[in-house]
Amino acid sequence: MLVLILGLLLFLGTHSVRIVADGWRSRTIARIGPLPWKGAYTLVSLLGFGLIVWGFGLARQQPVVLWQPPVGLKHLNSLFTLLAFVLLAAAYVPGNKIQARLHHPMAAGVKLWAFGHLLATATLADAVLFGTFVLWAVLDFRAARQRDRAQSTVYAPGRWMPTAVTVLVGLLAWGVFAFWLHASWIGMAPFGRTF
Repeated sequence: MLVLILGLLLFLGTHSVRIVADGWRSRTIARIGPLPWKGAYTLVSLLGFGLIVWGFGLARQQPVVLWQPPVGLKHLNSLFTLLAFVLLAAAYVPGNKIQARLHHPMAAGVKLWAFGHLLATATLADAVLFGTFVLWAVLDFRAARQRDRAQSTVYAPGRWMPTAVTVLVGLLAWGVFAFWLHASWIGMAPFGRTF
């Protein structure tokens, strides 16, 4: 569990700099330049992500079961995850109405993904992993909206064609991940057997 917690601290700590120290981040980027900042940010993030994957795998070998979620929550998690993939796509497809409405669809998508998994899973490692991501996503979304208000950020209204592309990309990515990649990368098939 310690490896998982260390990974979460590194990964989400790196991704929390704008939440807790936006001024320091801006000063550091001005002092060292954007490329060194992005390089260090990427290295620490990748190290944290690797530790999360490794630590979660270790924790799953000796699970501490907290409860037995009803099957309905697993189905709800599938719906939340599908919506999360659409929100993730909305963060990258320019000009879509979802981003125009939410402003920060990636943080909203992480909230849905993590909350759904928190409801549908049963172990202490699951609670630590997904609970931490839920908390981070809530704080990140709130901080981003506060920055928008402070800077009087205005978002373009969005168009229907990019929105349709966003939904299609999200649905396709969800399908590929849910039916193939989740089993090979995570070792659990959401719609089939577990490896």
